[in-house]
Amino acid sequence: MTPVLQLDRLSWSVGGADIISEVSLDVGEGELLAVIGPNGAGKTSLFNLVSGLTRPTGGTVRLDGHDVTGLPPHRRSRRGIGRTFQSSSVFSTMTVAEHVELAARSAGVRGVGADDVTGVLARVRLADRGADLAAGLSHGDKRKLELAMLLAPTLDGGTAGARLMLLDEPMAGVAAEETGELTDLIRSLHRDEGRTVLLVEHHMDVVLGLADRVAVMHHGRLLAAASPAEVMADATVQQAYLGDEL
Repeated sequence: MTPVLQLDRLSWSVGGADIISEVSLDVGEGELLAVIGPNGAGKTSLFNLVSGLTRPTGGTVRLDGHDVTGLPPHRRSRRGIGRTFQSSSVFSTMTVAEHVELAARSAGVRGVGADDVTGVLARVRLADRGADLAAGLSHGDKRKLELAMLLAPTLDGGTAGARLMLLDEPMAGVAAEETGELTDLIRSLHRDEGRTVLLVEHHMDVVLGLADRVAVMHHGRLLAAASPAEVMADATVQQAYLGDEL
């Protein structure tokens, strides 16, 4: 089976400095792959290359076997790649429902129906917040809204949403009492709906509770990619990143 995402010797250099260096990685259909590493390891830079925000200086990105290395972010989005960022990216003066409608229009859907919007919001447990301004949401609910935007209809009459979700530190800034529900929601999107997820996260309890595999970045290179248990037992990984934290 062709992987959903294939990175082949993906590289990005700035001023002669290697930020990402020859990363090769396959991500299978319906897999949840967590990307971990210390600050500055290149995790967000890798997401920028996959989503198209940054053009690589070497290597290729393939989606469903097709080379998308030269495609801009909006064209990758319409092919099923969805992205969230470390800082919440919602519009404070727009309602929750308007965010889903905007995401659908951005994906080329015309006349998205109220039932579609309601269904998406119910999926992320915001069914009763559609008329509320995003500014009034807790940080955890803002993260749910960002997920709702990834689930917005991508085709007229459909509610498919992103097939490949890139979630960059979804727990950042989220209150402890909201972390469990948000973790459960991501798990449900992955396991119940079969969505492929790439997750950058510093909370190791979240990583170990969600990931099928863990990829470890260090100084812009892929140090290891294996099951959580194998990564935890890898002496090189422990020395580079995990240390005594686990």
